[in-house]
Amino acid sequence: MNFLPRCWSYSETSESRGGESSSSNSNTNGGFGKDGLLWFHDIGKYGSGEYSMAIVQANQVLEDQSQIESGPFGTFVGVYDGHGGPDTARYVCDHLFRHFQAASAEGNGVVTAETIQRAFLETERGFTSLVSENWNSRPQMATVGSCCLVGAIYQRTLFVANLGDSRVVLGKKVGNTGEIAAIQLSTEHNANIESIRWELKDLHPNDPQIVVLRHGVWRVKGIIQVSRSIGDVYLKHAKYCREPINGKFRVSEPINMPILLATPSILTHPLHPNDSFLIFASDGLWEHLSNEKAVQIVQSHPRKGSAKRLVKAALHEAAKKREMRYSDLRNIDKKFFIAGIIFFTEHKEYGALVPRTWRTIGVIFPSCKPSCRLILNISFLFNSF
Repeated sequence: MNFLPRCWSYSETSESRGGESSSSNSNTNGGFGKDGLLWFHDIGKYGSGEYSMAIVQANQVLEDQSQIESGPFGTFVGVYDGHGGPDTARYVCDHLFRHFQAASAEGNGVVTAETIQRAFLETERGFTSLVSENWNSRPQMATVGSCCLVGAIYQRTLFVANLGDSRVVLGKKVGNTGEIAAIQLSTEHNANIESIRWELKDLHPNDPQIVVLRHGVWRVKGIIQVSRSIGDVYLKHAKYCREPINGKFRVSEPINMPILLATPSILTHPLHPNDSFLIFASDGLWEHLSNEKAVQIVQSHPRKGSAKRLVKAALHEAAKKREMRYSDLRNIDKKFFIAGIIFFTEHKEYGALVPRTWRTIGVIFPSCKPSCRLILNISFLFNSF
């Protein structure tokens, strides 16, 4: 069964291939291979850089999306880790980048933190409107949400915007020692982090149940771990926190202000010659690999096959924790999702091979299979800045 090509949409810039384009089932740059649970593309080219990707699949509806876009300023990457259903992550994948383009165009092509924040908030407004339009026929859309991690590189500056608990880790050379340090660049919004619990308590001083410890896990209102997201409008607008949505999502206290936020934490980081690579990944990767371990795996092996190695490392750790064989992971009920994108910074002259127009490098679509229970997707991008 040729599953992957319908889930991974790939096209290369005309600059990088003399006007040609290729799909994911082509043999260009080695095409795709299969190794047990793994589909992978060991190495490929786009614009001014290279990428490697891999995906592990079983059988459950995929709630998650990731995308890479190449354009006039550099590169845009998004990792959208959905929960409660696929609707929000699909919507974000379809609309966030468009809003980013529009906001950037209005600023004469300049990218700023305000540009990115505006794109997030426009996406949130759009999805809330979609929930309103479908309230009578699909009220459950009010309970669907997505974490959202975005990276944008503009003139050697990295912008990281995050909602939820995905993460960006920098692999940075330590002087001339040959060592690589793992430096976390993103802020996570998860109620298991003490500072996030205090933030929630400060925002809701009159609600003693704003965070609740259940079965050893802190949750906002005892329901959800993340404190920021796109969607989850039942915890943002009182009119959606009522019947006919499932009772487990309804809170007894009146919602006078949004409980969850859609305002991302944004960091700007000027890229330095010692910045070797960046790892963007959902919480699924970091659940099984530490920042240091992930950086070590990437640094200590050739670029070719990097994605496959990191996916396998995460899978083996997941199997070990559950005291089962690697091959038995497909039989468990819990859904896995790991999406990651790695940029290798070579610090060439900026703009030498930057595409003149935006091109989609890769998007993962969940609609090709009615069920996908075990999904780990790792996409590596080796870029030159």
